[in-house]
Amino acid sequence: MMSKKLKQLIVVITILLAGTTYAQKELKNTVLDSSDSFPIASASVYIKNTTIGTVTNIDGNFVLQVPQKHENDTLVVSSIGYSTFRIPIQEFNNEIEVFLTEEQASLDEVVLVAEPRPTTGNEIVLKAIRKLQHNLPDSSYIQKGFLRHKERNKTEFKWLIESAITVYDSSYTSSSAQNLKINVDQVRKSYDLRDVDSIFSYAAYKNQNSTRKLKPKDISRRSVNKEQLITAIKWNDNRVNGLENLFQGKLNLLRNVKNNKALFGEDILDKHQFELDTILVDNERKLYKIKISGSKDFVGLGTKGIFNEGFEAEGWLYIYYDNYAFKKIEYNLVAASDAQKVRSKRLFDTQINHKLVITYMEYQGKMYPNYIYYETPKLVNVGLKPTRGITKEEEERYNKEERYYYTVQEILFSEIILDKDEISASKQEKWDPDIFAPKPYDKDFWSSYNVLLESEEDEQLILDLSKRASLYKD
Repeated sequence: MMSKKLKQLIVVITILLAGTTYAQKELKNTVLDSSDSFPIASASVYIKNTTIGTVTNIDGNFVLQVPQKHENDTLVVSSIGYSTFRIPIQEFNNEIEVFLTEEQASLDEVVLVAEPRPTTGNEIVLKAIRKLQHNLPDSSYIQKGFLRHKERNKTEFKWLIESAITVYDSSYTSSSAQNLKINVDQVRKSYDLRDVDSIFSYAAYKNQNSTRKLKPKDISRRSVNKEQLITAIKWNDNRVNGLENLFQGKLNLLRNVKNNKALFGEDILDKHQFELDTILVDNERKLYKIKISGSKDFVGLGTKGIFNEGFEAEGWLYIYYDNYAFKKIEYNLVAASDAQKVRSKRLFDTQINHKLVITYMEYQGKMYPNYIYYETPKLVNVGLKPTRGITKEEEERYNKEERYYYTVQEILFSEIILDKDEISASKQEKWDPDIFAPKPYDKDFWSSYNVLLESEEDEQLILDLSKRASLYKD
């Protein structure tokens, strides 16, 4: 028989071990502009001198899980154009909102004393690209983070995936196709209630996987069964929205700057023009705010089997004044050629085909991806409308509110691993980048993992989606 004292000792040890593994202090609140109390979206909230952090959602809200070993450290809240808020984590009050004050540097004051520094937007961007070899990681690293994948039409969510992911990269100087790996570690939510009816995806699938070439107009909707459409849609999911496409494609602008025909490659000024707008402040450091616009050539992504050509770029670059490191990229591709304008309006009901935001965080003197937002329209429910004999269900497919879909992918990185032995051991594991494959739910894992907070509107839509998903499962 086990003695009473031994039983008590085992209980105490169990509690202590559990506390060591999962003990967290949860910080949550809202970040507001001090001048008008409007929420500040995409503000950085992190533990000083670490990579543990998050960003505020569109409502200015955030939640951050602080490991016990960091409870005596400092919390930092910063946003471009605002003063920085710092407070000891032990003193942070979840009931008192965080207010940031606007802060802006004088453009004339800074540029006049900058000789022989570059003074135009084009010159600044070209110098920043030349400085990538100093500012981006030059050795192997691993990042761990959270992915939220959402797909919706104009009325409701149709698809939601939330995953924990790991990304290995050998450095920006090497090809991402051979030297960047992605693994989906855990899945928290996975609901797919889309209407599968895309003749366009089916035609693309057949054209890429057989010698016979098809056009959507040559395919009868009634001649393609549901199983064939599902196969085509799954193939298209990975081709368009797979993580490998996001990390290894042209839109990973800085990481893949050395790739063939890179958007920010040697001919960058043929496709983009850059205009210096002003100088802002971020975490007590000055940075250039530079406007992106089109140039003499259209931008194209060269996506196999998809007409992803004929765009003009628009957006903003934020580049640190002192070392020319990129802090943030806001990059949209807008239909500009006649063919792309017609295609985008007919298939997507929008002229903006790609919206990208990438922010970077400095860690041990190098800039690492911190947050990625990517939005793109998607061919899902756009089969050709029959001319006669149409059913009520088929008619609903062509309702404008139901027909047009778009996908949003958000990634928050909250851990960087530089230890060579740990990286080497991880590389030996099996890596699976498929975000669409279901995995069992691990409650203990998610109880201590930092995730992105949904907006209030999205939270309600996701709740509705999860309820409908439960009904489908029954």
